[in-house]
Amino acid sequence: MCETCGCSDGAVATIVGAGGEHSHLMADGTVVRHRHAEAHAHDHPHDHDHPHDHDHPHDHDHAHDHDHAHDHDHPHPHPLRMGPGPKPVHIGTVTETLAIKVLDKNDRLAARNRSYLKDHLILALNLMSSPGSGKTTLLERTLVELGSKVAVLEGDQATSRDAERIAATGTKVVQINTGKGCHLEADMVWHGLESLGPEPGSVLFIENVGNLVCPALFDLGEAAKVVLFSVTEGEDKPQKYPHMFGAADLILLTKTDLTPHLDFDLSLARRNLAQVAPGVPIMEVSTKNGAGLADWYGWLRQRQQDPGGAK
Repeated sequence: MCETCGCSDGAVATIVGAGGEHSHLMADGTVVRHRHAEAHAHDHPHDHDHPHDHDHPHDHDHAHDHDHAHDHDHPHPHPLRMGPGPKPVHIGTVTETLAIKVLDKNDRLAARNRSYLKDHLILALNLMSSPGSGKTTLLERTLVELGSKVAVLEGDQATSRDAERIAATGTKVVQINTGKGCHLEADMVWHGLESLGPEPGSVLFIENVGNLVCPALFDLGEAAKVVLFSVTEGEDKPQKYPHMFGAADLILLTKTDLTPHLDFDLSLARRNLAQVAPGVPIMEVSTKNGAGLADWYGWLRQRQQDPGGAK
């Protein structure tokens, strides 16, 4: 479960392979595989009675409504219920402990991904941004420029539209649909890698779900995080989403060809970025007229010399 919004609580991720096979990564960590042409019923194993404890980060809703009155002053927080829904909203150390457990598990799985990628000399880059910043369009141009030895994991809540665009460039691609989830997680990437089978020595682009909050919290095992920031979004985005920009290894200011038509101050945007992400390189790029793309390609080729990264 995502510590910020709970979006992965009970979510099912679907990994669509190039050959038509579908893998469903269940909330409890199990994987259900089938080919799309097969008749199948999705009887997902999360509604069953069992006496054993699963090692997965869900807060089971055991409501202890003891019918007794107690008037005492105490410093410890109680779970707080709001509204008629079944989900408890926890405060204090309960939420903090759950968040630590969730992220700790993800970090362990990310370390597994990182080890695999390093052993196979694969440069993995986690592309993050808000929706509509130009990630897929930038990827299309970049894949054509780099040519061979590239692969893509496409993250979206639904549809395979972006994966189809990537496949049209001749690049190996696997779609990961997160369902209710608003970000990719390390386990999703692992199963995506199983389906994708990127070539040793290649560059792997992981296009994360469009979101400026949760993706920054989840390590996927990547060598570097690349954050796209479109000039159509407003100069204040770094202040509103500081963790995302602060986590970046590179920031791409995209759609710069539109600046003559917008009330967007590039200098102010750069100052705002410098406040939350000091020392992080910033490149101004446009896929429309090609401005700045040579710098982006140069950065990629330099990172290929050290595919494992500094992590």
